[in-house]
Order: sequence, then C-alpha cells, then structure tokens
Amino acid sequence: MRTLYKLLALALLAAQAAAACGADDVAVEVERKGRSFAVRAGATVAAPVSLVWEVLTDYERLPQFIPGISKSIVQAREANRVVVEQTGEARFLVFSFPIEVRLEVRESPQTSVVSRAVAGNLRRMEGRYELHLEGGSVRLRYTGEMEPDFGIPRVLGTLLVRSMVEEQFTAMVAEIERRAAPAK
Repeated sequence: MRTLYKLLALALLAAQAAAACGADDVAVEVERKGRSFAVRAGATVAAPVSLVWEVLTDYERLPQFIPGISKSIVQAREANRVVVEQTGEARFLVFSFPIEVRLEVRESPQTSVVSRAVAGNLRRMEGRYELHLEGGSVRLRYTGEMEPDFGIPRVLGTLLVRSMVEEQFTAMVAEIERRAAPAK
C-alpha cells in the first residue's frame, strides 16, 4: 500500500511539472462529487483571441496535439452547432480507461464553446471554454463536469481526472502558444 501512495505522489509531481510548461499561470482544480467530477482550469495566453478560437474549434486536428484523443471527427455542422465524435483513453500510471463520446457543441464565436455528451461511455459530460480579453492576452477558462459510465478506483479517481485534464489543457495552451509564436 505504501508503494501505491509513493507512485501516486510521483504521478502528482509529474503532472504538476507538466503544467509548468506553456503559460505561466496554468491552474487546474478537480473536485469529486459522488460519482462525478467538477473541473476548473485556466491560463492566460499571449495570443490574439482569433487564434485561441481557431485552436479551440480545430476539432479534427485535436488528436495531433491533445494527448489521449485518438480520433475527433465532425459529424455535423449547422450554424453555431457542431456534432463531434471522439475516441481516446484516459491514462494514469498503469490504468487505462477507453473514452468514446459524441459531443453536441455550441459555439459563440470568439467568446465561448459549450459542449455536452449526447452519446458514448460517459453518463454525463458538460464543458465550457470561455475567452476573455486581458490587455494583449486572452484569459482562457474551462469549467466542466463529467461522470464516467465505467468504474474508476475511488482512491485514484480525482488524481486520474486531474492528471488527464491538466495534461490536455496544458497541451491546448501549448498549441495556442506554438501557433502564436513568430515563424523562424
């Protein structure tokens, strides 16, 4: 049991080190609420809001820069509504959980992206990205709640979700900053 706690502590330190990459102020919080998890993440990125928007809504290219997403396909698009099918996995230490989800996404251009699961192996998943101009930068905020339709060991649940969200949110920020960097 002590070995498990040591592994968990090392994994948490690795996740915190990963968050140090990219924007200086990446912050991720996860709280367990029964079987579901409430998530909050934020960062300030030095990029035009149009570029931040471009990366957030680049659904079919997400597997190229977001860890854990292996497929992301736009199934339908009409006005500000998009249906996106995604597959991937949540990984933590030696544990791996497959994720299959169909998302209904509502876009409010350059302001917010709101999504909710309408099919897949998540009982419930809702998320919201918000973009706020702050001087020459954009404050990117994510809030969400998810309830998996598969068992996650109680002792690992919050750490697994936090690690996954931190890795993916940090990768999103890194991609925005990569695209914003001047060409060399």
